[in-house]
Amino acid sequence: MTKNLDRFGQAGNGEEYDRDFAGNFDAGLRRYMISVYSLMAGGLTVSGLTAYFAVATGFYQQIISTPLIWLVMFAPLIVVLFLGFLIDRISYAGAQLAFWIYAILMGLSLSSIFLAYTGSSIVRTFFVAAATFGATSLYGYMTERDLSRFGSFLFMALFGVVIASVVGLFVASPALELIISIAGSLLFVALTAYDTQRIKEIYFQAQRGDEIGKRALIGALTLYLDFINLFIMLLRLTGDRRNS
Repeated sequence: MTKNLDRFGQAGNGEEYDRDFAGNFDAGLRRYMISVYSLMAGGLTVSGLTAYFAVATGFYQQIISTPLIWLVMFAPLIVVLFLGFLIDRISYAGAQLAFWIYAILMGLSLSSIFLAYTGSSIVRTFFVAAATFGATSLYGYMTERDLSRFGSFLFMALFGVVIASVVGLFVASPALELIISIAGSLLFVALTAYDTQRIKEIYFQAQRGDEIGKRALIGALTLYLDFINLFIMLLRLTGDRRNS
């Protein structure tokens, strides 16, 4: 009892208590961020394996000229919207299931890169994207600078890249594709830092275990999208296309 009274009654021991509390809180934040990165890495692994085996088995080649390809293309968007709007209403198990379904569907939609680009350039670009993503995400986690003020600009830039990409589907312009690839690469590098800091701050707002788990899932999905889009932009910019 004396020790407990001293812990709160004496300035020195009070500071020690504050340090203990901060240490426990930091440990919780580290576990949360490790969970985010682990889920993201797991999602990328599932997507990569799905894309590879869809092409290796000929499944993607069989559906590419059928109406099913439209389902493959738009299903990931439907799942993202589902998670975004209903994350607070569904269970953690349901959110996890939706995340892994999304990773599989996204893998199917990414299968085309194995038909368009050489295997060596895909591997090379993946490691470049991973190194870039890792360094930028670390900056977003460590920096004391408030990145939230760039949110509106990044959102407008993202909207612009999406619109330009849609236009590029109908206008075959190498110059436009080059501009989109460069701008998109820079944008998703910036978004990686911004989203990492935002995911870190979300931890402070979460209260319960399930809530923290679902926030980690959304954070993993966000960084997954940042990485995938960065990888695709770099692949379009530097990848070696297969001979037709």
